[in-house]
Amino acid sequence: MTRSSPGVKRIAAILDFMADHPAQSFALTDLVRALRLSRATCHALLTGLVEVGYLYRTSDKTYVLGPALAKVGRAAAQNMSPLQVAQPEMRALADEYDVVCSAFFLEGDTIVSRERAASISHVGFSIPLGTRVTLLPRSLPVFFSWSPDEAAAWLQRVDPPATEAQRGLIEAGMAFAREHGFAALVRTDANENAILPQDLEAFGSEADRPIGVLAQIDTDRRYAVSSITAPVFNADGKVEFVIGLMGFTSRAMSGAEVFAVAASLRAACARIGAFIA
Repeated sequence: MTRSSPGVKRIAAILDFMADHPAQSFALTDLVRALRLSRATCHALLTGLVEVGYLYRTSDKTYVLGPALAKVGRAAAQNMSPLQVAQPEMRALADEYDVVCSAFFLEGDTIVSRERAASISHVGFSIPLGTRVTLLPRSLPVFFSWSPDEAAAWLQRVDPPATEAQRGLIEAGMAFAREHGFAALVRTDANENAILPQDLEAFGSEADRPIGVLAQIDTDRRYAVSSITAPVFNADGKVEFVIGLMGFTSRAMSGAEVFAVAASLRAACARIGAFIA
């Protein structure tokens, strides 16, 4: 692992400290004491930061955040998007597994496609950006497994209401997602351990019935996988958005293969989440 320069860490420490106390000004002595830097090192760093405008030295020889840093902060706030970090991760996943990789955001009861990357064999398959689809039970595990109160609220307002058996199936899928960090959909009702569409037919149309959510995966068993999805968490530990892999071309994947693909997807989601946090 490449090590960062100690000087860079000290500059970052000064700027972080100032940003944590934006309404205050600090003398050299204050910063030396707070950051445990030598007086000479701290003075040299402060002088350099003043020269480039990241700090401003007032007439009473204290330091405040400077106008150049404010410009950088405004630019970052206006243009920073987790999708800038997600896109190269999504491109790598799409190429590695020969799939379409999409980022989905939840807006109320609607799932919206905001970004995508497709392998060369799936260019024409891509879901158009901005596509909006109604939230269905099969999507609850990846969006709501870490906020069960929201899932309960959705189930309360869905019409017609869910039966106890349907609630149990949804809870099984959510338990799997919480344990393993991802959700998998299958394209057939031949998987007896799936949350099958016929059990949830009150929620969807005929077109939705060929898809079910797996509630458990056996490593030696084969599955006709439709998609594998995983959440990206924000700094509050809530699901910011979901990344999904679709278009698996093989007729079936072993459970071990599903877990391997999911591990790569989860790792990418973790890196994106670290950027957000």
